[in-house]
Amino acid sequence: MARYGTYSSSSQFGPGALTPAVRILLITNVVAWLLTLIVPAMTMRLGLSPRDVLTGGAFWQPVTYMFLHSTSGFSHILFNMLALWMFGTELERKWGTRFFTKYYFITGIGAAFTTLLVSLFSNDVYFSVTVGASGAIYGLLLAWAMYFPHRTIYLYFLFPIPARIFVLIIGAIALLSSFGGPGGGVAHATHLGGLVVGYLYLKSLRIRPLDELRYRWLRWRMGRARSRFDVYEGGKTSTPSSDDEWKREWKKHIH
Repeated sequence: MARYGTYSSSSQFGPGALTPAVRILLITNVVAWLLTLIVPAMTMRLGLSPRDVLTGGAFWQPVTYMFLHSTSGFSHILFNMLALWMFGTELERKWGTRFFTKYYFITGIGAAFTTLLVSLFSNDVYFSVTVGASGAIYGLLLAWAMYFPHRTIYLYFLFPIPARIFVLIIGAIALLSSFGGPGGGVAHATHLGGLVVGYLYLKSLRIRPLDELRYRWLRWRMGRARSRFDVYEGGKTSTPSSDDEWKREWKKHIH
């Protein structure tokens, strides 16, 4: 994965200069927001409407909704784009552009499908229209907290708490609020979906059953080869002294 140079926190504000994917996402969201000011009908056509997706075949909406924001005020897009810059820039530097972009869309689309699932049990959600990058932003926040759990985040810009605690709090809020539908214009189910999908995806990267099977197969093959050719080390049959030795051999093989 491509990586970018680190930044100096003493000479730069926030996470520093924009990284490539974050820059493109910021521009795309701002342009889409300006277009919806000119053509308000875009919101109904491109926003996430569970009714349109489930019965009208609007299969594009789980993707396009991420690039639209409320036109009733500036705060919606402002805070989403601010969070994208603050958390996304550092994650893209750590992951590289390709993985960062993949993760962003996985969490955003996963949040959309969470909303569709919840809509099957809630008429309020079913007949609503959801817009905004919040699902993907919550996924970024979850990832940032997993990588930097002891970093400080200011809750409501007032209360400093560790990132891991912050995510637990907003996750609990999103979970409890999701049972009440999209109250107050906030798509709580979408936020919760971004958190859950992001967590499951990052955790799944650490569970690689096929690699484990390949490792066990290689271990068996090496053991057979050594016994077949009577290889000895230190006067003893060359069986590994510990599982660590096999893992070192495995790492040499896969790298």
